[in-house]
Amino acid sequence: MKHLVFLLLPFFTLSEVVDDFSKCSEFFLNNKPPEFTPAKGNTVKHICQCLWGDKNQQIYVYATLYSTTWKIPIYSAYVFGSPNIGRCDAWYIEPQLDGKTKPKCMQPKGKDKTIGTNQALKCDYADSDYDKGHLYPVLHTNNHLSMLATSTLTNAAPQDPDFNQVSWLKHERDVMKDLNSCDKAYVVTGVVPDLDQEKMNEKVTVSKYYWRATCCQQKNKADKRKAYYGPDNNGKVQELTIEALEEQLGNFFKVPFKIFPSRKRQRIND
Repeated sequence: MKHLVFLLLPFFTLSEVVDDFSKCSEFFLNNKPPEFTPAKGNTVKHICQCLWGDKNQQIYVYATLYSTTWKIPIYSAYVFGSPNIGRCDAWYIEPQLDGKTKPKCMQPKGKDKTIGTNQALKCDYADSDYDKGHLYPVLHTNNHLSMLATSTLTNAAPQDPDFNQVSWLKHERDVMKDLNSCDKAYVVTGVVPDLDQEKMNEKVTVSKYYWRATCCQQKNKADKRKAYYGPDNNGKVQELTIEALEEQLGNFFKVPFKIFPSRKRQRIND
């Protein structure tokens, strides 16, 4: 697919650091975010990622739980849409993470030296061995605003370039094909940090593996739920059950992790 390049204008972009996800709960299955309480010492912030529409209205696009301790997201949650309409590689940051009095708009780093204490910056990736790995990928968006909103560093984590550009990209395309037939599909994509690996720029925790959970809803049919993580021991993306992924996440974080906590409809894992 040919990728178009768009200009990312600052006045289009907005995100909001909030106390919980009540303002953007529509991006979670049954309006319920994953059940996860970070262990002591890991500070997280809830972000309702949003933009201003053409009629000057605030439009929420997806939700992110961000670790200011590790400087990477724990997960981003979104409603699947496809096909995408292009790509913009301008990267923005979230000033509110470094102070409540900071602007609410996503923006470039600029000259404010106090920005970057609680988040990754574009300069942290410079001359590193890592890509900026999207959690909510451009491939899973279907409109201009959603595409723009994915290009914030609060929606990215350091990712091995080979894995990002080959196995994980193929996985994102496979998920796109799998979810295209759904009437509606909820997706949660997250990162497990590698706490034994040297931090990028002595600041940003790199990813050990990425994971994704999907819930496909079709009229008069039971939900189809799938889970994935990678890289596995072979450098590939592995499919597993939601329960198996939740167990893996719980073992790592040392606390229960329920991705889709409210299950009102029958579950089927293909």
